[in-house]
Amino acid sequence: MNPALLEKSPEADGHAAEIQSDKSIDEDVFPEGGPRAWLVVLGGWLGLFCTFGLVTCVGVFLQYYQRDLLSTYTASQISWITSVQVFFQVGGGAVWGRIYDSYGPRWLLFIGTPVYCLGLMMLSLSTQYYQILLSQSVVSSIGSGAVFTACLTSTTTWFLKKRGTVFGIVNSGSAVGGVVLPIMLSRLIQSIGFPWTMRAVGFLFLTLCVGSCLLVKTRTPPKPRPFAITDYTNGLRDTTMLLATVGGFLFFWGMFLPLSYIIVQAQDSGISPDLLPYLLPIINAVSLVGRLVLGYLADRIGRFNCMLLVTTFTGTLTLALWILGSSSTAAIVLYAVAFGLGSGGYISTFPACVSQISPPAEIGTRIGVASLINAVGALTGSPLGGSLIAKKADGSTSFLGLQLFCGATMLCSVFVYGAARYKQAGLRWEKI
Repeated sequence: MNPALLEKSPEADGHAAEIQSDKSIDEDVFPEGGPRAWLVVLGGWLGLFCTFGLVTCVGVFLQYYQRDLLSTYTASQISWITSVQVFFQVGGGAVWGRIYDSYGPRWLLFIGTPVYCLGLMMLSLSTQYYQILLSQSVVSSIGSGAVFTACLTSTTTWFLKKRGTVFGIVNSGSAVGGVVLPIMLSRLIQSIGFPWTMRAVGFLFLTLCVGSCLLVKTRTPPKPRPFAITDYTNGLRDTTMLLATVGGFLFFWGMFLPLSYIIVQAQDSGISPDLLPYLLPIINAVSLVGRLVLGYLADRIGRFNCMLLVTTFTGTLTLALWILGSSSTAAIVLYAVAFGLGSGGYISTFPACVSQISPPAEIGTRIGVASLINAVGALTGSPLGGSLIAKKADGSTSFLGLQLFCGATMLCSVFVYGAARYKQAGLRWEKI
């Protein structure tokens, strides 16, 4: 962020001055590359393949549960499983980020990895709703969240000017996971059944997460400090941080609806069964491009400027393509491409925005708090969207309410992020 902006619009609580001071000390010593730094990026990539990569497969789990294991439950009831899963993984960052700031990534990785894999193994033994909820949504997600936070946040100590690009590279791990894992899960469930599929995934993730444990390090020594509730509330007293967090909540409120329901909606619209297993991989393959390209673009034109482009693009095309072309195979595939590009760009740009307006010593906590609030959006969005699915008089299913809610919440985030940008630079064109 341009230091001059901090002089033009200082926050009343003094956080802007603190950010200015910390960056002036640390900016010259960020390596911005080198073997050690790029090994951390590789370790982070492996961790995100295993953690957020599985989260992007929620549609596969929903389809399987509705068709087989939990066929007596409604779509809204089943969606609570994946919503709680996202909540604990993403929202757990509020706890893990604070631990990271005090103790670094080591313990998060060493404890999170076995807990994550244990939850997946317990899922392979689950047959009842409450068992699936406990193993998939709680146990595995708590461990997954610890690994996710350690892998993503550690890169901030090695890069400053290239941070958006690096976030894009690390987040591309989850995009690659989102391409590989849905196809892998669908094929394995058909050939060896759900229990052995989850065991195979658990062993794969154990191997990759051990790689993260060995590679992910922090450059700066952790600074243990006593727990204080103000560690969580101070950041939200910064108006810019508050606006960025609210914008994230609104976008997350709608973002997981296509991931959760596009397969179900496409199936109901009569899309070829041969195409259905590839819709999520299409989204995640294009998401890989979005994470890399828009992460790089954020470093060039400014993170908040890029965020406005991403949210406007995704919200507008949701209302246009997913609604108007919901019965057309070509339109659904085109929307999957567009949504993958926009959502991938958001995943890379959001932590870069929060890091930009945070003191270095508080980055983990602030990203964690923002992630927790985002996770509340993910937790409530899918069940709420599921409840908006309605049966028509002719017996067919209408997804219009879900689609309108999805697009509207994403577009609302545009105005909130616009206010966050205005708070920093007004209406002037600046690299913000």
